[in-house]
Amino acid sequence: MSANIAPSKPSAAKPETRAAANGDLKSLPMAEVEKRLGSSPDGLSHAEAAKRLTQYGPNELEEKKQNVLLKILSYFWGPIPWMIEVAVVLSAVVRHWPDFFIILVLLVSNAAVGFFEERQAGDAIKALKARLAIKARVKRDGKWAKPPARELVPGDVVRLRLGDIVPADARLLDGDEVSLDQSALTGESLPATRNPGDAVFSGSIVRRGEIGALVYATGGRTYFGKTAELVETAVTVSHFQKAVLTIGNYLIMLAVALVSVIIAIGIYRGNPILTTLQFALVLTVAAIPVAMPTVLSVTMAVGARLLAKKQAIVSKLVAIEELAGVDVLCADKTGTLTQNKLTLGDPFCLDKIAADQLILAGALASRAENDDTIDLAVLGGLKDKNALKPFEITHFMPFDPVHKRTEATVKDADGKTFKVTKGAPQVILKLSANAASVQATVDKAVNDFAARGFRALGVARADGDGQWQLLGVLPLFDPPREDAKETVATAARMGVKIKMVTGDTLAIARETAKTLGMGANILDGATLGDSKNEETAAMTKSIEDADGFAQVFPEHKFHIVDVLQKHGHIVGMTGDGVNDAPALKQADCGFAVSGATDAARAAASIVLVAPGLSVLIDAIKESRKIFQRMNSYAMYRIAETLRVLLFMTLAIVVFNFYPLTAIMIVMLALLNDGAILSIAYDNVIYRNQPEAWNMRVVLGIATVLGLVGPIAAFGLFYLGDRVLHIDRPQIQTMMYLLLSVAGHLTIFQTRTRGPWWSTRPAPILLIAVIGTQVVATMICLFGFLVTPLWWGWAAMVWAYALVWFLLTDPVKLLAYRVLDATKAAPALQSKVQPRSGAKAAPQSEAEPRPPTKADAPKPVATAEPGANAKTAPQPDTEPKPSAKP
Repeated sequence: MSANIAPSKPSAAKPETRAAANGDLKSLPMAEVEKRLGSSPDGLSHAEAAKRLTQYGPNELEEKKQNVLLKILSYFWGPIPWMIEVAVVLSAVVRHWPDFFIILVLLVSNAAVGFFEERQAGDAIKALKARLAIKARVKRDGKWAKPPARELVPGDVVRLRLGDIVPADARLLDGDEVSLDQSALTGESLPATRNPGDAVFSGSIVRRGEIGALVYATGGRTYFGKTAELVETAVTVSHFQKAVLTIGNYLIMLAVALVSVIIAIGIYRGNPILTTLQFALVLTVAAIPVAMPTVLSVTMAVGARLLAKKQAIVSKLVAIEELAGVDVLCADKTGTLTQNKLTLGDPFCLDKIAADQLILAGALASRAENDDTIDLAVLGGLKDKNALKPFEITHFMPFDPVHKRTEATVKDADGKTFKVTKGAPQVILKLSANAASVQATVDKAVNDFAARGFRALGVARADGDGQWQLLGVLPLFDPPREDAKETVATAARMGVKIKMVTGDTLAIARETAKTLGMGANILDGATLGDSKNEETAAMTKSIEDADGFAQVFPEHKFHIVDVLQKHGHIVGMTGDGVNDAPALKQADCGFAVSGATDAARAAASIVLVAPGLSVLIDAIKESRKIFQRMNSYAMYRIAETLRVLLFMTLAIVVFNFYPLTAIMIVMLALLNDGAILSIAYDNVIYRNQPEAWNMRVVLGIATVLGLVGPIAAFGLFYLGDRVLHIDRPQIQTMMYLLLSVAGHLTIFQTRTRGPWWSTRPAPILLIAVIGTQVVATMICLFGFLVTPLWWGWAAMVWAYALVWFLLTDPVKLLAYRVLDATKAAPALQSKVQPRSGAKAAPQSEAEPRPPTKADAPKPVATAEPGANAKTAPQPDTEPKPSAKP
């Protein structure tokens, strides 16, 4: 079967050097365009395409690479670097050279760590972008191929289909009109209709139709100046990051306030102003969470790499935190809960139509090259694989959301012309002249199929210019995925309610839901409103309580997500088609499932590479672990800042004694901030409930630990000064060692809600903490930039710190019991009030689409059903591959 396009020979003319940049190419007659480009509807050869790729360059925007030196220098510019730099200058002015060099090391170290980790994160994002890069259907040497879109060159012939992002500026070849969404280019909300010969621009999305196109401009020469971006890096700040950064601002204000007290006291007592100012600056630098941005970026980058290993590619890094809080997941049925591996059942035939004739008519209205699962199922039902050879398809109309069916004009071996069509039974019935006489029979057949879990496909034929006659109904069965039932149960145990969303009938939806153990409370999409109208309280309650939704159109998906969000739910949504894009954008975390269209991938936050939902469950587990790491770091940072600032301020104000020197404060910050980066790799156990930022618990626990620290420090100070009568310089060394050791032990308390030993720390965290504390102990024993400390006193400090650590842990557990009385408190808090900052509705309403999955994931014939069924997961189990459809 082939489109009725008369092939023409490639022009012998050479392409003009600046052809792609020539604006006339979008308006000149097609013959002239082909001549200038040295091409034709048959496309280019591989050799010519390679030559032109060298000439024109890749079909992508050339990224402006920042000068490495300027990038490094940028880490020395900003409020925090300025404070450190002032401390360096003051150290030089007062000739405190040890302080000068150590503070300089701190400044350079922060810049080096920031540069290295940001570069690592950038490399991770580039790798993920490469995996998500779109491919184009290109005709090379007369055959269709699918190279990356970046390899397109002027003169290439591409095939554009429903859901495709137009990869380059092109002129449409012969065929039917297509509908394009150009909102990304022009801001126009309504789709634009384009006919053969018209120009289409890079970044547009095909909403309806299928057609060939001749590329005339690529890369930076395109009308819009760039191709559609499929991956967004971590530019947007998520709710969790905002909360952590708010904590950072709070700590900065606290540090400035207490340091101001120290400066005022120093001036009042007549201390040297430069020395006092230098000490105050150093203390401020140590107290301010300098490492917070670095820890955030490292944790997010590490999380993205871990999720990629679990077959979930993060295209918007902030989605990791949102995913941890998802409590409702609206999941597509076909291809997600089911195998999307349709098989043809025994057809229902009208009149004297034979089953083989009905299947043949349906097969003629199908196209194998479209890789559509419905088309492949119908074609697979042909007993005689050569049955299609006598027929020639002179015109083919692919599925689109407007017509809701496919149609083919066919010429048989005798030269007679007829038309065939297949689509949703109700659509084909309305089209058919014999609908009145057969409707009752057909409706009964469709309902019988639905009760058994079969989808129905109506088939009709029209001879010559005659009327359509319904021939019968083809039943299609899409079996549930082998791992789907266990996945639904696992999600429920994790506090995530999976709601089925399908365009299929109520009967099919209920049958599938019953098989998967999801519940039979399925709402009819026809009863739902749209986002322009506010739902009643009763309808909102029914949406929240529903186990799924049937006969749903894309605008219903958007509305379902919107209603759930307005009532406090964190909503995830899966989708694969171009019309799923609005709902995917609206959801807190949109998932483009395996085999999704380019448009769906562009709208989603996370792209699932493996089929099924089990990979998504693994992604939720990983995101909750990442959330726990961030939570642990936030509490640790608050507690440590309170510990150091309160102890230093009270010691200076009450005892007129500086318990630490400036150089000690710098070393404390350098060692502790360097080691805490390893928390991004720590072992944590996710909780079986959605995560939510509980400021009451975080600030409460951190405050308890931050107040216990100064009490322990003053206890050691009293012991050394009044009981053991140790010299003040040695007491300063003891206090430095205590704050260093006790400070890092705090991370073992904040990283778990239970006893400190309840979760085994990751080796890298253990090594980092032990390593830095060994270094701190050696510094004290050998007197490097501090007064040497007798090893007996050092051992006493270690023992003292460990005793207080063991005494503090029960206090932490008691604080958790008081502050977090119910385990579900964090999740419940997020649902008390409607979500603020709701995402705006997209500019345009998506066109309705019936159950037919024109762009469903491709079946993999080699997969064995049930080969990889999942078992109930444990907190730290590795992901298991899902069964392929």
